[in-house]
Amino acid sequence: MPRAVTGTPFGTTPEVVKLADTLAQAHQLPPAWVRLQLSNAQQLRGLPKLVMPPPVSVPKNWRAYRERFIEPKRINAGVNFWNTYRSALDKAQAVYGVPAEMVVGILGVETFYGQHMGHYKVLDALTTLALCFPPEHPRAAERQAFFQSELGYFLVQMRQQPAGTAPIKGSFAGAMGWPQFMPSSWAKFAVDFDGDGRIDLLNNPLDAIGSVAHYFQAFGWQTGMPTHYPVKFDEAKLDKPTLLAPDILPSFSVRNFQDKGVVLDEVAQQHPGPLALVELFNGDDAPSYVAGTENFYVVTRYNWSSYYAMAVIELGAAVKAAMRD
Repeated sequence: MPRAVTGTPFGTTPEVVKLADTLAQAHQLPPAWVRLQLSNAQQLRGLPKLVMPPPVSVPKNWRAYRERFIEPKRINAGVNFWNTYRSALDKAQAVYGVPAEMVVGILGVETFYGQHMGHYKVLDALTTLALCFPPEHPRAAERQAFFQSELGYFLVQMRQQPAGTAPIKGSFAGAMGWPQFMPSSWAKFAVDFDGDGRIDLLNNPLDAIGSVAHYFQAFGWQTGMPTHYPVKFDEAKLDKPTLLAPDILPSFSVRNFQDKGVVLDEVAQQHPGPLALVELFNGDDAPSYVAGTENFYVVTRYNWSSYYAMAVIELGAAVKAAMRD
């Protein structure tokens, strides 16, 4: 198991004290306790560079991205997970209306079914990003405010832990447990799915299953709606700039879609809601395209990336297909 990343304590600098008092007031926490936690948190000096966007010169490649997740080891692990927790997955589908394969896809992409949950102390990671976020990031102010907010939610979680509990570890960005929930998502969407009286996304896959399904439901998952449809183009009518302008937000009726040069199959032509043209680059090769539905957009609420959403969807589908073999 990887050793936890360590650094040097932040101490009681004016910046630490100011942030501690702000978070204590926002979350009704004892100011002295919050000051103590942040002063003892360790500054992870190599961490800020990890949150920088990749160089523009690196072309996106859906096929390469897909191969990281839709591969035999992960599919086999997904089959084992589904077989082991079938009753919980069935219950989540019944309670929240979210198909088992979507939950299986999320947990497979996020943590390889609990195998890779991160080795950073979450308090250290969030405090570092809250106080030392790289100013050269194109959305530095917004992102630093986000991590300060997440730190506040995490402090509440720490305060509720039993005395003597080991520090929680997670990703370099502070995501935790089987589903890699950020602290605010844990506070808002995590559920005690097995009814044992506590929510545990770190050690309890049953709570993770229910929490992922609840997250999807909370963001508007519509039971029975596909996530996407295949598309072709009528080049004579194609207005790709207009179709791509809303990005992955479903904005066009089926009729508008077709009027702008998208050719849909018979099933897609019956779709009742709006659609988005989702573009997936393939390096130097031609991009791939699908028509994303409102449910596709829901998947991107977990991670704001069409590449991520397609990986989740296709991993879940691959595991489901392997279950039938």
